[in-house]
Amino acid sequence: MNLDEIPLTTIDGAPATLADFAPVRLIVNVASRCGLAPQYETLEELQKRYGDRGFTVLGFPSNQFLQELGDTEKIKQYCSMTWGITFPMFEKVKVNGRAAHPLYKSLTETPDAEGKAGRVTWNFEKFLVTPSGVQRFRPSTVPDDPAIIAAIEAALPA
Repeated sequence: MNLDEIPLTTIDGAPATLADFAPVRLIVNVASRCGLAPQYETLEELQKRYGDRGFTVLGFPSNQFLQELGDTEKIKQYCSMTWGITFPMFEKVKVNGRAAHPLYKSLTETPDAEGKAGRVTWNFEKFLVTPSGVQRFRPSTVPDDPAIIAAIEAALPA
């Protein structure tokens, strides 16, 4: 099964697949209580900057590192009220281990810039999925890092 066919569920409970979204997608495992949560603001800025050109951020809450709120409504409220998030959010998922969501089982096969594939290391790990492939960026790489911006711009129409 390719990435675009993997069944997903939005944070509102609706069925979806990656194919339902723009062709250039930045997939991020998010967590409300993480010290990296301010990255939400930059992710939203990317959504606003590139959203009308075929790009979207897709947020996947995960409590795998014990830093996500327990209730879906609280996650939605936090994202909306604290960061003004407008990009699509999905149900809480596991990103590592046997119970990892199939999307993350596939994404984690992608190596980062240093050639390391495998487990998600922390919250806010980023996977840029474009028609030409997947690029992986570790949590400490901020969403507006020049490498991410260059990769987004290279994948979008002029």
